[in-house]
Amino acid sequence: MKKYQAYLIDLDGTIYAGSKRYPKAKAFVERLQAAHVPFKFVTNNTTKLPVDVVANLADNHDIHVTTDNVYTAGLATADFLDRRAGQTGKRTVYVVGEIGLKQALAAKGFTVDEDHPEYVVVGLDSDVTYEKFAKAILAIRRGSTFIGTNSDSIIPKARGLLPGAGALVDMVRYATQQDPIFVGKPEPIILNNSLAQLGIAADQALMVGDNYQTDILAGIHAGVDTLLTYTGVSTPAQVAQQAIQPTYTVPDLAHWDLEAGPID
Repeated sequence: MKKYQAYLIDLDGTIYAGSKRYPKAKAFVERLQAAHVPFKFVTNNTTKLPVDVVANLADNHDIHVTTDNVYTAGLATADFLDRRAGQTGKRTVYVVGEIGLKQALAAKGFTVDEDHPEYVVVGLDSDVTYEKFAKAILAIRRGSTFIGTNSDSIIPKARGLLPGAGALVDMVRYATQQDPIFVGKPEPIILNNSLAQLGIAADQALMVGDNYQTDILAGIHAGVDTLLTYTGVSTPAQVAQQAIQPTYTVPDLAHWDLEAGPID
């Protein structure tokens, strides 16, 4: 097994499940820190800013990192649209989402337009209403570009598997009959940006996650080796049916050695 120079790591279902602690995942992060191996939490969560993710890790999971260790789908969406708007100069959006996504877009100079925005961005929104969906759908039908932060149909939380951003995106897709441009996992954009920030080549990194359909496929699409941990969404039976298998699988992160790989 190669010794990986950096790790890209999912959060929900991999490091924790909502408020539920994963002690073995905490120990895995501490092993990375002790070995001075660079890592970045690459999460499809768009509801929080990196500072909030860091606070949640510290306060609720006793995992201590910095904002440099966090890259969210909200930030990736803002970076993607920033590059795209740089070509057109058009920076208006309508957002179905929460503060993490809205602030990431505002930081890149995007302003809200409810009627004729250049982009409609749909992410996870725990306070979503019919009216929010109606405005998004009407704008897309008028010609706005449809952006989905990620395609997660479900997310692991302490109370169970709950609807993810992809479920909201699919409602808008169904109503408009238009496919969105996705930014988060399983698209490679969020991983490619993370690798660029770390200064690490794709073949020297390992993507760690619990969901084959997002985490593992993102690694495959980005040319990054993958480690699937069976602590969240995907099950061995589900993964066995996939044409392309993860590079490695483990029951949990206590079964991964930084030098030797999977531990029986």
